[in-house]
Amino acid sequence: MSLIDLLNKKSILPLESEALLGRDEEVEIPEEHFVKGTPLKGPFPDNLNKAVFGMGCFWGVERRFWELEGVFSTAAGYAGGYTKNPSYKEVCTGFTGHNEVVLVVYDPNIISYESLLKTFWEDHDPTQGMRQGNDLGTQYRSGIYYSSDEEKEIISKTQEKYQAQLNAHGLEKITTEVKKIENFYYAEHYHQQYLAKNPDGYCALAGTGVKIN
Repeated sequence: MSLIDLLNKKSILPLESEALLGRDEEVEIPEEHFVKGTPLKGPFPDNLNKAVFGMGCFWGVERRFWELEGVFSTAAGYAGGYTKNPSYKEVCTGFTGHNEVVLVVYDPNIISYESLLKTFWEDHDPTQGMRQGNDLGTQYRSGIYYSSDEEKEIISKTQEKYQAQLNAHGLEKITTEVKKIENFYYAEHYHQQYLAKNPDGYCALAGTGVKIN
């Protein structure tokens, strides 16, 4: 297979019948958030909500969200695909259907879902299809994984608003995958809060420079 063929394949989501099966065993992760000291896994306090976003490599994305006031905890993981409890190596093959995502656990009395979406739209390029910058493949696609019809409606309104802003700046159509969350699988322990443990680590997070306001 040529390099061009390989890149093309990595940009096509697999059918469910093509996906790797995965496993029943969950990966082991730390009990606490490396930065915040809060639990990495639930059950979380009842006053908190959860959101899941894909914005390219999850290392930089997770840091961006844990820095926001009102965010209780964050975690790197996988969603949007078929493979059960996938490994990072499996996700990188393109045969899980999963996206690199970040789970954001937040207090809606301090930060709203709309504010999280503002960070989502502005802090990456949602027009690039199956890539983000030099990171190529389906695992780097722009994605929002909602849990309620109310969230879906908010996503739709903010997407329409941001598309108008992109149009005004001569930029492309939004390609963000918007779908209801089915499963969130935690990524391996070494991915969790990676940039806090490795301050000089790779981060490709970059927006279009266009604001949603």
